[in-house]
Amino acid sequence: MFGVSFANIGRFYIYDEMLKVPFLFFALFTTIYVIAQDTTAAKLKVFIDCRVGCDIRFFKTEINILDFVNDRDAADVHVLINAQRLGSGGNQYQLNFYGQNNYKNYIDTLYFATKPNASSAIVREQLVRYLMFGFTPLVAKTAYGNDIKITMKGKKSANENAEDTKDKWNYWVYNVGVNGQLSADQVYRTRIFSSNISANRVTDKLKVHFDGHGAIYNTRYSYPSGDTTTTYLVKNSDYGFNVHVIKSLTAHWSVGSRASFSNNTFSNIRRKLYFKPSIEYNIYNFKDVNNRYLVIRYGVDINNYNFYDTTLYNKIRETLVGHQLSLTLSLNKKWGSINTGMHYRNFLKDRKLNSMGISSNVDVRVTGALSFYININGSIVHDQVNLVKGGGTEQEILTRKRQIASNFNYYTSFGVNFRFGSILNNFVNPRFDGYGGF
Repeated sequence: MFGVSFANIGRFYIYDEMLKVPFLFFALFTTIYVIAQDTTAAKLKVFIDCRVGCDIRFFKTEINILDFVNDRDAADVHVLINAQRLGSGGNQYQLNFYGQNNYKNYIDTLYFATKPNASSAIVREQLVRYLMFGFTPLVAKTAYGNDIKITMKGKKSANENAEDTKDKWNYWVYNVGVNGQLSADQVYRTRIFSSNISANRVTDKLKVHFDGHGAIYNTRYSYPSGDTTTTYLVKNSDYGFNVHVIKSLTAHWSVGSRASFSNNTFSNIRRKLYFKPSIEYNIYNFKDVNNRYLVIRYGVDINNYNFYDTTLYNKIRETLVGHQLSLTLSLNKKWGSINTGMHYRNFLKDRKLNSMGISSNVDVRVTGALSFYININGSIVHDQVNLVKGGGTEQEILTRKRQIASNFNYYTSFGVNFRFGSILNNFVNPRFDGYGGF
């Protein structure tokens, strides 16, 4: 027979309520603890996207109130770092700060310039300094805002330091260099000696460049041939000079010209005189060069050749006129970078004497964890008017003593990378790094 006792029901109810009390305290304590931990650990998460070679390890040791993450989608700030060469020989660095997640309304761009002789240590210190400038407004909103120290008191007032900038060199920069390279083993020895000189003047309106160079290449091959050792020597040289003058017309248009003289024994060129006027148009403003650059360029070239040996076309000297059209695209974005160039060229007397080529480097981050890259370089060549008639001997081909006909060349590399696991990467551990290692 089934029956219910109200007394038993009351006892079970009281017992059940008593069990809930410790669970409620435990849940409350756990919640408070987690919130406290989250508040303590609420560092700004940053993703450093450096396109110019940066010492990320140094960044981590100098800025330890941030979380450096490897996943750009998980970051609160995505920092894109680029640089452009200055006329002085130094570099202008551009740091783009893109806020994400809770900081998506934050966007900023900072610039700084380095001197031509700036060491890598000086450059990385300046990069850290400007990274701090960009992060400061956001770190101030975190629990680490109290750790920020800002000093804006200079040694002298701005008025005391203010004076007109004068350059005693009138923006001209000169370089002189001598180089040597030696390498050898039991069967092979090479010696290369070269020198160069250049003068450059770059302003926002005019760019002028002069350079001269010369080099000697000596290579010796020694290999057994029966009971004796055969020695084969390869000697080549080249020298020349170039002059470039480029004039800025508007924010999109430019004109320029190049003139040169050159000699190259490997290419069968005793003397080559070259002159090429060109015009170019940038779809975007040239001031946006760090982020985007799309240029169409057209030029007409005049080539006067004097060869060492008779060419495939039975010429010992020749003058040819050609023209070239090229396209250059460069994009540096949060999702990656694209740098691509294409050209087509032919001599006017015969359109079959032509060449075309492409060079493309693409690095794309599909997601925070998935990325891919592809590099393509190749050309089709039908304008080698300098090649020696009759080709080369087996030794000349194997030792690259002279240039041999080739209708094409190419190189490509590609890859896909998927990263998973911890996104945090704040630790610096240099043990067993560097030369030797394991």
